[in-house]
Amino acid sequence: MPRFFAEEGSVSDGFITVRGSDAAHISYSLRMKTGEEITFCRAGTDYHCRIEKITPDEVICGIVGEAPSDCEPTVKMTLYQALPKSDKMEFIIQKTTELGIYSVVPFISKRCISRPDKASAEKKLRRWRKISEEAAKQSGRGIIPEISPIITFEEMLEKVSSDINFICYENGGKPLSDLGIDSKKSISVVIGAEGGFERSEAEAAAAAGIVPVWLGKRILRCETCPVAVTAAVMNMSGNF
Repeated sequence: MPRFFAEEGSVSDGFITVRGSDAAHISYSLRMKTGEEITFCRAGTDYHCRIEKITPDEVICGIVGEAPSDCEPTVKMTLYQALPKSDKMEFIIQKTTELGIYSVVPFISKRCISRPDKASAEKKLRRWRKISEEAAKQSGRGIIPEISPIITFEEMLEKVSSDINFICYENGGKPLSDLGIDSKKSISVVIGAEGGFERSEAEAAAAAGIVPVWLGKRILRCETCPVAVTAAVMNMSGNF
């Protein structure tokens, strides 16, 4: 059954009204007809609907049932990712969205090569949010993970405030299995760009209560690490 995300304000009095590109996609690309069933997601709820009216500009669907999205993880995991170069951030957002990430916050660390100006950063953010939405649709998510604007390292330290907070650090730390991850937690993970973190940054993170974690002898690329860690957390918290 086709799945779409319902925009804010589109759910009212037992109906969902779809306009814009999604309406055109339903009408033209999928060639759906009145009476066919379709699913919309909004804030972690799946709405099972039947199409009542369809035009290229507007689709009106009657809600025939609703239930919590059963594919949403019970753990809310936020990725704080130091900005990598090239299009690696697009890969990171796509894959961690598929795996169940709740939100992604890019930041600038001392070893970041990519340092976009304001206009470029806004363009990147629009692109990242589109990738997050597409990946959420493809993987059957009940929410679209929020992709935040780029912040500084210092701002990142102030924002990290989950039940469990850890930083992946190649120069040592606790094993991930020692953190007590389970399905009742909110989790924040901080991951570096190419070259990882300078010692002063790791020390500042530890002073802020962000636990250093060592992932083993093999050094992972900056685009591999967030995918591996998200998968590990989802497995350890019973969300696979």
